[in-house]
Amino acid sequence: MSLSPRERAAVGRLDDADVVPAGLRAAAGWSWRMLVVGVAIYYLLRILGIFEVLVVPVLVALLVVAFLKPFVDLVAAGRGRPGVPRGLASIGAIILSLLVIAGLITLIGQQVSTGFPSLQKQALSGWEELQKSLASGPLHLTNNQLSQYIDRIVAEIQANSSQLVSGALQVGSTAADIGTGFFIVLFSAFFMLSGGDRIWAWVVRLFPRTARARVNGAGVRAWATLTAYVRATMIVAVVDGAGVGIAAAILGVPLALPLGVLVFLGAFVPIVGAFVTGIVAVLVALVAKGPVVALIMLASVIAVQQLEAHVLQPFLMGRAVSVHPLAVILSIAAGVLLAGIVGGLFAVPLAAVVNVVASYLSGSDDEEDSRRDAADGVLDGFGGSAATGQTPAEAARDAGTAADEAGPLADEPVEGARRAAGEPGPEA
Repeated sequence: MSLSPRERAAVGRLDDADVVPAGLRAAAGWSWRMLVVGVAIYYLLRILGIFEVLVVPVLVALLVVAFLKPFVDLVAAGRGRPGVPRGLASIGAIILSLLVIAGLITLIGQQVSTGFPSLQKQALSGWEELQKSLASGPLHLTNNQLSQYIDRIVAEIQANSSQLVSGALQVGSTAADIGTGFFIVLFSAFFMLSGGDRIWAWVVRLFPRTARARVNGAGVRAWATLTAYVRATMIVAVVDGAGVGIAAAILGVPLALPLGVLVFLGAFVPIVGAFVTGIVAVLVALVAKGPVVALIMLASVIAVQQLEAHVLQPFLMGRAVSVHPLAVILSIAAGVLLAGIVGGLFAVPLAAVVNVVASYLSGSDDEEDSRRDAADGVLDGFGGSAATGQTPAEAARDAGTAADEAGPLADEPVEGARRAAGEPGPEA
């Protein structure tokens, strides 16, 4: 059956909306957009990997600044308060932190040097007990069979010695990178502490004037979230390390202080880190004191973890870092997969920052929080008037003055701050 000319003309006028179902069109639209975003993220990660020696120290410096800034604000002069110059206060905070770290390293070195020989003797004694148990147990392994297994392990190590040597050379190059990164962290932290508001003002100026209000609002929220995360994680890490270290000392486990410091460092990777390092304490207790003490040590580690999960994390972080535990675990897994230990360290704060920025930019932020943050000023990306106890009106006036001194920096956020504080704008 042939179509009439009118019907053929009608068919020719059909477009995709008339032929392709709406669900398929929506799926296709989402698909190509997700592909573009995925490709962009992939190449961004590749570029960051190339500049890893620079990117990682700057990220570490951000964490350091988030922790040290309250101390610098406390002793530095500003907003009519007496005090030392901000640059001098920043140098003092960094030097004091280095002295504390050096003291801890020295103390841990002394503990390891004095406690390791006894631990070695206890490990040898435990190995002999294990041999006796294997020989008299259901496996009935003789000393000759154990020696054969050990010889196989040694042979495997010797067969892969070339890979071990290349790994050692890689560690040497990594040590040089660590030295370079250490100085980058120091200099970056100093300049962020002493002039973070000017750095943030320069970043905001890079965007079009119509976008500066949103960029500034997103930056303020991101910095508040990162600061809350770092301070809460520091407190949680201290509690975890102290709890495990005190338990090890009470039980007479050797190297109690180094084990506590190890758990403290591991706690900076939420949920996973403190538990994994706590297992190390359990293994040391097993080797040194036997299975009964090891079980008590395991119970202590679990108790500390429960205190962290059900008391410290909800109370200290609260709404500031509202990331679901499942998202935390998946973020850590993705971070470790993409960037190793460094990725695991930065995965959770990055997820928290992305979450709060996305909520703000999508408009799902609370309106009251938006008005309050608008009054916190345009240059408060690295702290802000919330830390100085100012009223919204005072914050708005200081924000306007700072923006006028800084040049063409986001007139829109300043006006938003003035309106939020109830002050008339320039047109009045």
